[in-house]
Amino acid sequence: MKPAMAMPPLSLKGRALRLLSGREYSRAELERKLGPHAQEPADLGRALDELQAKGFINAQRVVESVIHRRAPRVGVARIRHELQQKGLEPSLVQEAVARLQVTEFERAREVWRKKFGTARSQGDGDTPPPGPAERARQMRFLAARGFGGDTIRRLLRGSPEDDIAIDGDPG
Repeated sequence: MKPAMAMPPLSLKGRALRLLSGREYSRAELERKLGPHAQEPADLGRALDELQAKGFINAQRVVESVIHRRAPRVGVARIRHELQQKGLEPSLVQEAVARLQVTEFERAREVWRKKFGTARSQGDGDTPPPGPAERARQMRFLAARGFGGDTIRRLLRGSPEDDIAIDGDPG
């Protein structure tokens, strides 16, 4: 049996392309991931410039990818944070957030429905509405997924005296 031949180490462009074949990455993410493999920082910059010029790195595609993957399950706040962590331009992040805010309530309702069923927070006629503890649990669940306080309160439509501060937002 022949011994396995060792493969030469991948170039920076090869490593970047391998990463990009799995999902979209922003330039800043690739710089963080590939930095330890670069002999010279200038080499990394040149490799990423070339990939960006050829369209392999595209910030708008990164935004669309995150929205497509995450919007059905999380709110605007979580998506904004994820896009900012990717080192994207603030204007791109703000544009994406503005588009998502239009559908925030519907997305929150769908996430809530999948977790808690179809009975509204006031009860469905046959069952009494949930108590303050259950309502608070539902609010925490939605808040942890990045939905805003106004959206959560509107969705649960509880009585004003039951309002709970969410993320520092007083009822």
